[in-house]
Amino acid sequence: QVQLVESGGGSVQAGASLRLSCTASGDAFNWRSMGWFRQTPGKGRELVAVVLGVRGGYTAHYADSVTGRFVISRDNAKNTVSMQMNSLKPEDTAIYYCAASNTLRTAPLEESEYDFWGRGTQVTVSS
Repeated sequence: QVQLVESGGGSVQAGASLRLSCTASGDAFNWRSMGWFRQTPGKGRELVAVVLGVRGGYTAHYADSVTGRFVISRDNAKNTVSMQMNSLKPEDTAIYYCAASNTLRTAPLEESEYDFWGRGTQVTVSS
């Protein structure tokens, strides 16, 4: 079983930056793909960014809406995945979830491909 704990959410004004972090328990962290999803009221979770594990070459993929503004990274020695969010916009307001997938080679883009989830952290961006 893998437990994921997010931190770093908060309330900021448009144009500001935030850094989210997620620490995972358990083994084999470097094998798993790690993603960040977000969810707004009344909508399903959408993938924001994912970084693959060692079999995927640690490549990263981003939603079009955040490309060029968000950067996902992982520290396998600390079992941590982070996401630097820059130039935040009001439409980035959501609950952000960290998720881990046992998919090894291809980027897991769908919510159903993830096996473990954190509880989420709120990000609020005001205009």
